[in-house]
Amino acid sequence: MSDEVLEMFKMAGAIKEGHFLLASGLHSPVYWEKFRILQYPHYTEKLCHLIAQHFKDQKVDVVAGPATGGIILAFETARQLGVRSIFAEKMGKIRTFRRDFDITPGEHILVVDDILTTGGSIRETISAIGKLGGVVIGIGVLVDRSQEKIDFGVPLFSCLRAPTVTYPAKECPLCAAHIPLVAPGGQS
Repeated sequence: MSDEVLEMFKMAGAIKEGHFLLASGLHSPVYWEKFRILQYPHYTEKLCHLIAQHFKDQKVDVVAGPATGGIILAFETARQLGVRSIFAEKMGKIRTFRRDFDITPGEHILVVDDILTTGGSIRETISAIGKLGGVVIGIGVLVDRSQEKIDFGVPLFSCLRAPTVTYPAKECPLCAAHIPLVAPGGQS
C-alpha cells in the first residue's frame, strides 16, 4: 500500500525538493506539501479511508485534528467512521478548541494530522484534548517523515512512513552551501 500512497503524492506534485523551512523550525531538502494532495478529494478520501480502516475496531467517539490541514483530514476520517469531527487552533502559543467545540470527559478521541516531523502539533492537540477530559486512543497521519519513530503513548498509524532528513538551522549544510531557504505554506 505504501507504494500506492507514494504514487498519490507524486501524481499530486506534493513532494518538493530544495531547501525548506519546516513549521518545526528545522530545515530539510524535502518538503511534503499536504495541500497539493488535499486539493484532490479522491486522494483525501482514499488516505482517510486507510486511517479509518486502521482504527475502525477501536471505540472512536470524535476525530480531532490540528488546524489547518488536520481540519480536512479530521472531517473526512470522521465521516467515514460515522462520528463527530473537531479541530484545535493556535491561540498564542497554545492549541485549543474554540468555536463551541466540546469534548465530554472520557470520550475516545482519534487524532489525525497531515505530515509528522517532530510531533509538535500532535502533542499540542493531545494536550488540548486532555484539558477537556478526552482520552486519546490513537493517532493517524498521512506521512510520518520523522527520522526516528516518535512515541506518543498511543498507537500511531501512518499511510506512508518516509523518514526524511532534517537539520537544525545552525547545522544546515544547505544554508552553508548558500542554497536559498524557502518557507512554504505561508510561513514567515
